[in-house]
Amino acid sequence: MDVLRWLAEAFNSQWMLPGGQTLLIREVVGNAFGLASALGGMRRKIWAWPVGIVGNILLLTVFLGSILSPDHQLPHLLGQAGRQVMFIAVAIYGWVRWRNAEGGRVTPRWAPTGARVGMVLVMIVGAVALTPLFRALGSWEPVWADAWTFVGSLVATYGMAKGWTEFWLVWIAVDVVGVPLLFGSGYYATGLMYVFYGAFTAVGFVVWWRAQVTAARAVVIIPPDPSPHMDDD
Repeated sequence: MDVLRWLAEAFNSQWMLPGGQTLLIREVVGNAFGLASALGGMRRKIWAWPVGIVGNILLLTVFLGSILSPDHQLPHLLGQAGRQVMFIAVAIYGWVRWRNAEGGRVTPRWAPTGARVGMVLVMIVGAVALTPLFRALGSWEPVWADAWTFVGSLVATYGMAKGWTEFWLVWIAVDVVGVPLLFGSGYYATGLMYVFYGAFTAVGFVVWWRAQVTAARAVVIIPPDPSPHMDDD
């Protein structure tokens, strides 16, 4: 916690916005790292994972809000904070998995039918189950939206690590709920970034889908046996 507190103080500068709202510098910087990670993920670059981890650490200090800084004016969003921890854990998994991919680059593919059903069930059941927990811990209302973005982010990041093209669609479902939640709680930098992510994820889906189609069309041509055949005497 001391490291997180140091990061919070190191980037504690803020800008004043119209209406008396504040914008934390580390929130902007953390989202900039997140954007760089998303761009790397769209291009299927391994460096997307460590870059994203840096942004996750910064945003963790932001969403813990008043827990880390008693004079913090914004509420703490436990779902948003928890998803940063989750991002770091899954990013390590994705980092290792992508490094072991052939040529160091994962090949996009559709998730199996069972995995698709599982992702939907995890998002719905997980959000319902975590809502009362986040509410008991004092997370910002509407708590169900906080829980939805937490679980959806987990599913999307895991899908990216597996190389499933559908993970981009999961991100869109997260953004639709996350944008109103973030603006309503005063986290404008992250809210604006989510708006951009909404369009970005649509582009990312098309990019991965095209890469998947290209890979599927690749045909391995087996050359004929070059050794000469011996005629029978």
